Amino acid sequence: MVFRTLDTLGSLGGRAVVVRCDLNVPLKDGEITDDGRIRASLATISELLDENARVTVISHLGRPDGAPQAKYSLAPVAQRLGELLGMEVQFDSVPAAKTSKDLGDGEVRLLENLRFDPRETSKDEGERQAYARELAQFGEVFVSDGFGVVHRKQASVYELAKALPSAAGTLIADELDVLEQLTEKPEKPYTVVLGGSKVSDKLGVIDHLLPRVDSLLIGGGMLFTFLAAQGHPVGKSLLEQDQLDIVREYLDRAERLGVDIVLPTDVVVAASFSADAQHQTTAIDAIEATPFGADGIGLDIGPETAARFAEIISSSKTVFWNGPMGVFEFPAFAEGTRTVADALTRVDGLSVVGGGDSAAAVRALGFDDEQFGHISTGGGASLEFLEGKKLPGLEILGWQQ
Repeated sequence: MVFRTLDTLGSLGGRAVVVRCDLNVPLKDGEITDDGRIRASLATISELLDENARVTVISHLGRPDGAPQAKYSLAPVAQRLGELLGMEVQFDSVPAAKTSKDLGDGEVRLLENLRFDPRETSKDEGERQAYARELAQFGEVFVSDGFGVVHRKQASVYELAKALPSAAGTLIADELDVLEQLTEKPEKPYTVVLGGSKVSDKLGVIDHLLPRVDSLLIGGGMLFTFLAAQGHPVGKSLLEQDQLDIVREYLDRAERLGVDIVLPTDVVVAASFSADAQHQTTAIDAIEATPFGADGIGLDIGPETAARFAEIISSSKTVFWNGPMGVFEFPAFAEGTRTVADALTRVDGLSVVGGGDSAAAVRALGFDDEQFGHISTGGGASLEFLEGKKLPGLEILGWQQ
């Protein structure tokens, strides 16, 4: 792994630094429901402040479609960041009639949501470059520390890194160190757990990791496409008909490679997609034999499957997990995800929660970050890294895989 890190920028005391973080946290009624990404950004920001740098933090929040929307304001994030840092965080709008000279040494501010300006995500390179030049007025150097956006060619990720002397922050360096352990020489046995809604979202990961892993555990909505590929009726469960042939190919390929693709033996089937729906645990060959018949919808892996998954996970030396096992937001269908998360906390080796819904799930279910080897801050970026894709936000920092 070769790329520019903080130490390549020299002494930053008294210098103006723009830091691109990923502070895209979930909000409900204006309140932050999970501050994990803010806490993950503290290491780099604190290091810069300790050097008495003048720090301008930039980030996006949600998808405001290139125009200001109050519900996507970063104001609550500025308040929480200040609480975690134990100091005032100034909050300014973007674009602002201010420059790097408006901050004193050791002071920090957060600019308003980058995506309030359509140029941040524009497909026009010239527009992105123009926006990057405006952002560059806030600093003498640029630190890229938003791992969750490094797979995007956006103004604050790519063009800004070209406009100023740039380097990766601590968060990105730590993410890459862990993810490279998953792709280079992972300690065996190596287990990958995949869940979430769609098989199509995980095809690249399956394709790239299949020759490297010992076991691949399949849960979430995507499991029903695998079951259907084996000939099981799945009722009204989530099913991608156009992926059946490729799933069969992966099952055949895994057999040739000696990789154990572990599919559920039981699932929790419900009468409807709702928190209080009637539900029943059933074997996979009897999904349509429940009282709900062909209208039944699978919303979680069953207890037998969860126990089997937990046994494989806890006996592994390296585990990567991306995607919940069921609809964890509904308590009745959260047990599979809870069991998998608990098993990861007992791994004697490296356990990695692959960001996105998986990270949200473990926190929502009451687990602490410290119980896992690593919780990634970038679901999509983590997956694309593991797919072997080139990530523009890393390549611009000199990263080579």
